[in-house]
Parts: sequence; structure tokens; C-alpha cells
Amino acid sequence: MATVINMPRLSDTMEEGVVAKWLVKKGDKISEGDILAEIETDKATMEFESFYDGVLLYVGIEEGETAPVDKLLAIIGDEGEDISALLNGNTASQTTPPKEDKVEKEPAITTKTSIPEGVEMITMPRLSDTMEEGTVATWLKKVGDTVEEGDILAEIETDKATMEFESFYNGTLLHIGIEEGQTAPVDALLAIIGPSGTDVSGLKNGIPASTTTVAKEATPAKEEKTTTTSVTSTTNSATKNGRIFASPLAKKIAVDKGIDLSLVQGTGENGRIIKKDVESFTPSVTTSNQADNTNAITTSAIQTFTPAGEENFEEVKNSQMRKAIARSLSASKFTAPHYYLTIEVGMDNAIASRKLINALPDTKVSFNDMIVKACAMALRKHPRVNTSWKDDVTVYNKHISVGVAVAVPDGLVVPVLPFTDHMNIMEIDIKVRDLATRARDKKLTPQEMSGSTFTVSNLGMFGIQEFTSIINQPNSSILSVGAIVEKPIVKEGQVVIGNTMKLTLACDHRTVDGATGAQFLQTLRQYLENPVTMLA
Repeated sequence: MATVINMPRLSDTMEEGVVAKWLVKKGDKISEGDILAEIETDKATMEFESFYDGVLLYVGIEEGETAPVDKLLAIIGDEGEDISALLNGNTASQTTPPKEDKVEKEPAITTKTSIPEGVEMITMPRLSDTMEEGTVATWLKKVGDTVEEGDILAEIETDKATMEFESFYNGTLLHIGIEEGQTAPVDALLAIIGPSGTDVSGLKNGIPASTTTVAKEATPAKEEKTTTTSVTSTTNSATKNGRIFASPLAKKIAVDKGIDLSLVQGTGENGRIIKKDVESFTPSVTTSNQADNTNAITTSAIQTFTPAGEENFEEVKNSQMRKAIARSLSASKFTAPHYYLTIEVGMDNAIASRKLINALPDTKVSFNDMIVKACAMALRKHPRVNTSWKDDVTVYNKHISVGVAVAVPDGLVVPVLPFTDHMNIMEIDIKVRDLATRARDKKLTPQEMSGSTFTVSNLGMFGIQEFTSIINQPNSSILSVGAIVEKPIVKEGQVVIGNTMKLTLACDHRTVDGATGAQFLQTLRQYLENPVTMLA
């Protein structure tokens, strides 16, 4: 049976979208999980995948066209299936699609014939292209609350970020299927919305067993975060039943600054505390309660140990990000034959050049920015390093997009600088700072963390002089950057004090041979030891 796919709502503020690129064409066979198109929203260009198997029978929005949310995007069905009835009846439904069409096009919402009129079953949405399961970080509504279309229902932690999930319906929240801190697979029953007073007990018991296998015994994934943001003794407009309603970014900033959120006045929806409320908050110097709560926030993260001679342990639930890191790095390490090459680079000229650059007004670059720029330029000369391995072909990437590993509280993410070789050092600095800040606040989009052709991992700022990294698939190489060390070196037959830095290149031997990797490092050294050559 043919399935109608409408323009999805891919961000909380999206009203319309642009089909940037179709990745399939009419007549192509589609499998669940295949990427149908790249859709440009008001925030990012995101990949939109199919949740159905079949053949692409109809394309309703061509590349470059803009259409409102819920307009007919495509139809998937059996090969040769007659869809004339759907097309003939679509003119009136493109702007106001009937409820059954909306159910089919939005995979996060499923409908059964036994569902009472006006009741909607909301399931765990797929909020990233690699998401298989999600954790409910925070519910912003409780059972019995009135819900309007566009209201934020919950904050859901995926393998890449914590994202707000909004309602597409009006009604009352009748049932919550996944409690805070619990993890469930995509399409598990998340909530039920409908008319107030509707009996939904049969619906709760009648959902498939696969959607009820939720880890109920698990402890909340962000226990430390919950502790640090709920030490409140007073209430404001953002506090209901003892819980403070604040965005994830506002909570993080509050923890970093030692601010008690119960003292902050929220200006967001329904008094919710948002980023600007915390940033503009000025605590009263006479408020002793603030000092007490600040102390509680500071000490909550301290690890307590048992007395000598007593064994004790604690199991902490792995976050979605940590599990994703484990899967991807294990797959890379156990499938790609890694080998490592290390060189030592003289950094005296780089240090002097950086001082001159940073002496300019409104200019600030880091050594990492210089390394990223040097890598992008070296990749131009050594295209074999800028490849990806597939079983039957080696993909030569004609563009250069460098990923920069960023440490975040839950692990590691790799935001990407598209077309890095066309950026100067100052542009790289601005972009990296922005991406790193939003990475730590879990505000990166999936698009900003995909598409790298090479990766840089820098632990030099922690004093690490030399280390090896696991390749960030599907890249063929990753560069590990150590600390700049002042030490005696031999220069022109004389022992002098100089500054050096060790770089280690991890290579996939399926695509990058030893000589190729060595030549890449030689070019990289030339750029870093003579920075004037890369100030383009």
C-alpha cells in the first residue's frame, strides 16, 4: 500500500523547508533507513531518511523548491501501484493534510483503528540520522497538562545531542510511556495526547511488546546534572511542583557559573529559563541562600570514597553519546588496519608568527588553528590521504573538510569545518570556537558533525607530548597533536634552546600506504615550520 511522505518538521521553529538535493529518483527502490533527500530548514541542512520500504512513485517537491511543513513531498509504494487517487485528492490536502496522511508521513506518530477519536499516540522520534534509541532527559509537561501544537513536550538525549521535542497536536497529556532517565528504542511509546478525560488504559496495554522494553531499572543518565540544578529552596515562574523548567544550555551555564536557577526569572515560554536569563542574572550580594546553594553545586560533583578496607562500587548508566562513541570507535579499530607515523616539528617560527598575528586588532588565533590550516593545505598535495575506503572502491574526496575533535562532558564529538582549504587561519579560528562552544552545550546539528574527510585531535593543551588516536571513520587518517615543548635541540651544529611539537598520523593501511603518510607529514612540517607559506 502506498505511503504519503510530507514535508517533515525538522526543527522546533521550522515552518517551511527547501529540498536542497534529492538523493534518490522516481522509480528507485527504497529501503527503510535510506536517505531520501537533503532538506534545508531555518537552522541547518539535514538528511531526511525513509522509514518505509518500497519504490519512489512520486516526487512532489523538486530540488530548490520551498514548501510548507506537511506539504506532499513524495509517495512510496509497490512498483506499478496506482496512486492516482492519492494525487487527485492531494490538492486540497497539501496544506491541510488529513490526519491519516499525517500519521503515515511522521514516523514518530502511529495510529491504530482502535484508537478513540482525537487521541494521538506519540512514539520516540528519530532525531538524528544515526539514532537507534533515545533517553528522556527532562519532561516539560506532566500528565493532565494541556498541550498545544508547538509546545515542547520533552528534552530527548540522542547519540549526538540533547534536543527539544515538540508536540504536533492539541489536547491533554493523558499518558507518559517513558519516564525521565529511561532509554527506549525509536518508535517506542513516548506519550498519548487526546481530549481530557479519555480512557487510554487499553492503549497502554495494547502497544507491541517491542515498544515496552524500556530499562526501568536504570538510574537517570545525568544524575550529576539533576543534582546540581535542583538544589532549590525558593520558587519562581519557571518552577512547578519543585521542578525548575530551563533549557539544557541554561542549566549548563548555571552550573558553570554557580548560579541557583531558583533565583533566576525565566523569560521563555511559560516562564521557562533560557540562556539569556542566566547570562544576564546578577545575584544579590546579601543573599546568604545563594552562597549556600553555590556551595552545594560545587561539592555535588566531588567523588565520595568508602572508608579504607571497605569495597563499594556504583553503576552509572551510559549516555547515548558514550554508547555511540563505543560503537563507532570499536568498528574503526577492529576493521581498519591502523598504523602510526610520528614526526617532530620545530615550532619557533610558528610561535613568532602567532605573536605577530595576534598583535593585530580583533585577531586571535591558536596553534590548533594553524595546524588545521596546514593539514588542509597538505591534503591538497596528497589526495590519497583524503580518501575513504569501501569494499569495492576507494572514494577520493574532491573537497577537504577537516573535523576537529572536541571533548564534552559525556565524551567526544567531532564538529566539521566544510571546505577548510578555502578558509584562512582567522576564519578557521572563528568557526572552531563557535563549533566547540556549541558542541559543549550540545547545540550542534547532525549536519555539523558529519562530512569530515580528515580529523585533527589535539591534547597538547593538557601537556600530553605524544599519543595515538583511533581513525574517525570513514576518514582514512587522523592527526594526533602533542604539546609544544621547550628543550635543547641541535641547530647548525650548535646545541640551542628550541620549541618542538610531536605529531602522530594514524592511517588506514587499506587506503594510505606508509610512504604516502610519510610524504604527507613532510609537507605538513614544511608548512608549520614556515607559516608564511600558508597565510593565504
